[in-house]
Amino acid sequence: MKEILDKLIDDYRVNDGNVVSMLQKLQDEFSYIPEEAVTYISEQLLIPASSFYGVATFYSQFYLKPRGKNVFVLCCGTACHVKGSEKLINRLTEEFHLSKGQDTTTDNLFTLEKVACVGACSIAPVSIINKKINGKSTISKLLKTVNELRNEEERGKTTQG
Repeated sequence: MKEILDKLIDDYRVNDGNVVSMLQKLQDEFSYIPEEAVTYISEQLLIPASSFYGVATFYSQFYLKPRGKNVFVLCCGTACHVKGSEKLINRLTEEFHLSKGQDTTTDNLFTLEKVACVGACSIAPVSIINKKINGKSTISKLLKTVNELRNEEERGKTTQG
């Protein structure tokens, strides 16, 4: 990790970086913003860690916890709610064995994220799976995707092992 962070710090210094760009690069490298990375960078650049955390918690694009390899975003806006998004969320929560307050599976394969509105009300309920928008989502379509992703993961493990 130190090698990656030193490279980011050098780039920051050479290109007159800023806190937002540093956070973006951290997240690109690690898929989230690790606390130990913020501490190290803060010490090296003499920027208070609170400056990094203030920005990271303000913008929804930043994540302070590890996220799953596959991210399921479900809309909870009015149209999606009326069309049953809560049932979809509850079923995925059950499928992923997530406890209250947990959004990522223990194997880091899936993350379930709820958002206020994605602005695609005409195709409600909406899910976004690995950045691909899916309209008129149903439990059966979502579970089919979950099973396909699990199978891909298993195939990947058997070809590596």
